[in-house]
Amino acid sequence: MYEDSPFCTSPPDDAVLWRYMDFTKFVSVLDKRALFFSAADKFGDPFEGSISKVTAELRPRLHPNIPPDILQTFAQSLKEARRFTLISCWHENSYESEAMWKLYTRETDGIVIKTDFDAFKKSFTGSEGINIGRVSYVDYESAIIPEDNVLSPFLHKRKSFEHELEVRAIHILHSDDEISKLRDEKIGGAYYEVDLSLLIKEVIVAPFAPDWFIELVKSVAALYGLKVPVVESTLADSPTWG
Repeated sequence: MYEDSPFCTSPPDDAVLWRYMDFTKFVSVLDKRALFFSAADKFGDPFEGSISKVTAELRPRLHPNIPPDILQTFAQSLKEARRFTLISCWHENSYESEAMWKLYTRETDGIVIKTDFDAFKKSFTGSEGINIGRVSYVDYESAIIPEDNVLSPFLHKRKSFEHELEVRAIHILHSDDEISKLRDEKIGGAYYEVDLSLLIKEVIVAPFAPDWFIELVKSVAALYGLKVPVVESTLADSPTWG
């Protein structure tokens, strides 16, 4: 279930959130009635979960009573945290994003789930604690990234990613059993249950998708009892010339 955190900057309840994905991932959401959270070390950005240079440089001054070898162990623990920090990434925007369609789907057979923050946070039905926050985009040469909590390093990214306007749902694995299970299953993450009737406000089909694909998405949604609009992307609308 959703847990508020002082280390997360939450969007307003009416903020619109989008999850762009391919059709197979959409079917997986419906079939499992769950969202997949990927381990942070599986993401392509090597800076995931890291701190800035200035934060590392200030560490001995911030912790003068901690021996250097212990500080080095702390730094290694920060890197290891990527393996048991699980994340679901969403895009915050009032409108569809042409760039996000191209980055995360194919324009003929992609899907986007549309929701709002209030529905998103209320949709988690499991006992696992889920924190949700906006990502801050900073200069890793000069910005200070708090490291007094495990969440903050995963809620900061380089400015090069600012176009993503990302909101992250995060679950930290704490028990040895959870961590061992993640390693054994080798799927690079875990599924967490959601109430689909709360989560999904609308399903939007990729621009320029063929008619048969739109009908297929509608049929699959109906098969799983999903009673929400399934519509074509507005990016496929025709221009007006007067």
